[in-house]
Amino acid sequence: MAQEKDSFLVKLDELDGRYAEIDAQLADPEIASNINKVIPLSKEQAKLKPMVEKYRQYCKACGELDDAKAMLDDPDIEKDMADLAEMEVTELNEKIATSLEQIKETLVMSDDASIGSVIIEIRPGTGGDEAALFARDLYNMYTKYAEKKRWKIETLEFSPTEMGGLREAIINVKGNGVWADLGYEGGGHRVQRVPETETQGRIHTSAATVAVLPEPEEVDVYIDPADVLEHVSRAGGPGGQSVNKLNSAIKLEHVPTGITVSMRDEKSQHKNRAKAWRILRTRIYEVQMKKINKERDSQRKTMIGSGDRSSRIRTYNFPQNRVTDHRIGLSLYSLDKIIFGELDDIIDALKDYDKQQRLQNI
Repeated sequence: MAQEKDSFLVKLDELDGRYAEIDAQLADPEIASNINKVIPLSKEQAKLKPMVEKYRQYCKACGELDDAKAMLDDPDIEKDMADLAEMEVTELNEKIATSLEQIKETLVMSDDASIGSVIIEIRPGTGGDEAALFARDLYNMYTKYAEKKRWKIETLEFSPTEMGGLREAIINVKGNGVWADLGYEGGGHRVQRVPETETQGRIHTSAATVAVLPEPEEVDVYIDPADVLEHVSRAGGPGGQSVNKLNSAIKLEHVPTGITVSMRDEKSQHKNRAKAWRILRTRIYEVQMKKINKERDSQRKTMIGSGDRSSRIRTYNFPQNRVTDHRIGLSLYSLDKIIFGELDDIIDALKDYDKQQRLQNI
C-alpha cells in the first residue's frame, strides 16, 4: 500500500514539475509570441491547474505536520504547547488524508472535466414511427437538461418526420461539465410504451441510438484537405422553392476513414459547409481517441462512458414509470421527471460509479 502511495505521489510530483515547466515556457518571449505554441501549452496548463493546486496544498500540510511532530519531539516543550501540537497533528493527518482523496478524484476525472463542448447525435432505431417519436423525446430530454444547466445549445441538424418524430438530430452543447455529465449518454436507448397509433393498447418496444462526442478544436485534430472530397447538391425537403433552387447541400467524405457527413439544414452553402466540417472533425477525433484509449479501456471494469453505440445502456418503461440503466443496474421510478430533463439523479449515480472504477485502476 505504501509503495502504491509513493508511486502515486511520484506521479503528482512529475505533474507539478510539468506545470512549472509550462509556466517557464509561457514566460519565454519567443514562445509567448507564437500562438501555435501558446494555445496547446495554455490548454495543458489549465488542465493541470486544479490537480497541481490541490497537490501543493497537500505538500504544505505535510510540511506543517512535520513541524508539529518536531515540536512534540522537543523534550523541553511545555504541556499546553504539547496539547496544541497534538491537536494540530490530528487535524493535519485528517486534512492530508482528505487532500489525497480529492487529488485522486481530480486526477481520474480531469480529462472529462476539461472538455467543454460536445456534439450529440440522435437517430431512431428499430420501431418505425414510434422509434422516430422516441428519438424526438430524447432530443427534448437532452435540450431541457442542457437548459437547466444553462449550457449553450446549437442545433446543427434537425430532420423531422411527418408524424412529429425525428429522422435525425445533431446538436452542439457547450458549457462547464458538459462531457463530464453527458458523456455517459452514448449508446442504445430502448422504450417500452403504448404508441399513440396503437388501437388495442399493446405495449411496443422501440429503440434509438445516441452518440455523444467531444468536439475538438482545430488545433486538436488535423485533417488534410486533400483527403476530403466535397459534393455539392440542391437541398431537398421542406424550406420553400428558394432552398431547392440553390446548390446549398454539402456532403463531405474523408477518404482515409470512409467517414461521410451530409449537411442541408441551412439555406447558405457556407453555413452548411462550416457545420459539416465541425461534425467531420468530431467524428475523426473520435476514431483517433478510440485508438489512443483502446489499451486503457480494456483495463477498465465497466463500459461506463465508453459511448459504444451498439450497446444497450438504458430502458424507459412508461407503464411502470421506470428508467433502468443496465450498466450499473439502477432503476428509478421517476420516468415522468427524467423524460422532461430531470437527469441529475441518474447522471450522478453513473459518475460516482465510474469514479470508483477509475480509482480502483489508478
